[in-house]
Amino acid sequence: MQEDHVYKSIELTGSSTTTVDDAVRNAVAKASKSLHNLRWFEVTEIRGGIRDGSVSHWQVSMKVGFTLDD
Repeated sequence: MQEDHVYKSIELTGSSTTTVDDAVRNAVAKASKSLHNLRWFEVTEIRGGIRDGSVSHWQVSMKVGFTLDD
């Protein structure tokens, strides 16, 4: 039986000095400490910082959806 869900979404920005993937994972890991029932994410923007002519860090803005408690 398929359940009907209602989702709430929030916007987060994760960062990493190594990769975009790590920036997403860092944001999801941090959000999961205070939110539960996380179900999906959608990357809405990718940007980064430059220092001394090279990439110094990545920032990923994203929507994260979770189901509401019954």
